[in-house]
Amino acid sequence: MRLEVDIRKTLHSGARRFELEAAFSSQDDLTVIFGASGSGKSLTVQAIAGLVTPEQGRIAVDGEALFDARQGVNLPARARRVGYLFQDYALFPHLTVRENIGYPLKKGWRFNLLPEARQEVTEIMASFEITHLAGSYPAELSGGQKQRVALARAMIKKPSILLLDEPFSALDSMLRHRMRMELLEIRQRFAVPLVVITHDPADVEVFGDTLVIFADGRVEEVSSRAKSAAPEVEGWREKVCWRAQWKKEHLAAHRFVPAAGI
Repeated sequence: MRLEVDIRKTLHSGARRFELEAAFSSQDDLTVIFGASGSGKSLTVQAIAGLVTPEQGRIAVDGEALFDARQGVNLPARARRVGYLFQDYALFPHLTVRENIGYPLKKGWRFNLLPEARQEVTEIMASFEITHLAGSYPAELSGGQKQRVALARAMIKKPSILLLDEPFSALDSMLRHRMRMELLEIRQRFAVPLVVITHDPADVEVFGDTLVIFADGRVEEVSSRAKSAAPEVEGWREKVCWRAQWKKEHLAAHRFVPAAGI
């Protein structure tokens, strides 16, 4: 997979102004967009998904332009074959699990699915091991179950790329580890590249074959694990531990020697 992003977007809110200038590319099937809250990560991914329209630039997946301001290309979200897992999962509370998953396949304003579509829903529920939840509503689900339902809905149309916005932020630490492993297995089973937004260094360790670091609306650095001479050493970790801030604090703590009598 090759993802190319080179876009600009300005947002205004009262007297506040935010300028996004995001330019990066990735040839890996696992890409992490990393940075602090408000750095432009989600806005960039929403532009890839077609939920936000940049003012300038180009977005392409495997050479196909999803957006190109110069060429007048701006594919609607439904035509981009891009799956998007929202941070809060965005499940419809009044729809059952089966209906939530089948929603992208419905025809017209009524919730009518063709027999082929119903079969696809049945098969993907089995694949995600949530068949027993088919008649349940989102309020009745655990955090992990909601994520599986949201992932199944994102995958039902066989996207060429799957975007995930802070996918583990609502889960406890034990469940996060399990869901990370499940997500890797899903990526391999469906052969779909992942782009993961996070500010958690643990996600970078798992998913960061290409690491894109954002700060203040701009891409500060793009690095590839494969091109690192020794990705397991601190050179890679420094990029994900808030610019080695953790390392500095860690060293300071170990070098601190209490004065006599304290």
